[in-house]
Amino acid sequence: MFSAEEWTAIQLSLKVGGIATVVAVPFAVAVAWVLARRDFWGKSLLDGVVHLPLVLPPVVTGYALLLLFGRRGVFGAFLADHLGLVFSFRWTGAALAAGIMGFPLMVRAIRLSIEAIDVRVEQAAATLGAPPLWVFATVTLPLAVRGIVAGAVLAFAKALGEFGATITFVSNIPGQTQTIPSAIYALTQTPGGEAGALKLSLVAAAIALGALVISEVAVRRARRGVAA
Repeated sequence: MFSAEEWTAIQLSLKVGGIATVVAVPFAVAVAWVLARRDFWGKSLLDGVVHLPLVLPPVVTGYALLLLFGRRGVFGAFLADHLGLVFSFRWTGAALAAGIMGFPLMVRAIRLSIEAIDVRVEQAAATLGAPPLWVFATVTLPLAVRGIVAGAVLAFAKALGEFGATITFVSNIPGQTQTIPSAIYALTQTPGGEAGALKLSLVAAAIALGALVISEVAVRRARRGVAA
């Protein structure tokens, strides 16, 4: 049904999207909590920087990643020379690009969920002697779990469909950096590739729909758990 190249693109997309989402969740929760619960100078600037990938052309984001995390980039050279971690033209770079593009969506969903929590509930736990970290882990996180799940699903869906930043940063190398969107683009430029492009488009739609269904089930279970 699928050629070896198409199947590889599907597997790589799932790998990139999954890893990008898992790695981004802790950072998104931390940033969302800071934006929701803290007032400080530069908060608006931080909020703007977090959401910048949503308004910038994806190609610009990809080029910025190339400058920063390329083999000779500001951070890329250090990571490659000292940690052996290379992002440019590797699947790891595709995961980084996908994670950054989906990060604003995740932060926004989690932030809204945290802001919806009554601060008095957290304050009540603190007055009982619970340290701030314990209050966050046992009160804030369980009550915000719906936003975390929703944000993670949105970020995964965005990572699955990411194209502009990814192709700019890691190119379109079959078997290494070619995800579903890149493969679809390549097939549309190839004579007779329309059938393959259609198949991959249907796969992408099915995966995205499946992720939304799973998120809805997870949210319902989490809601019952919090109510209990």
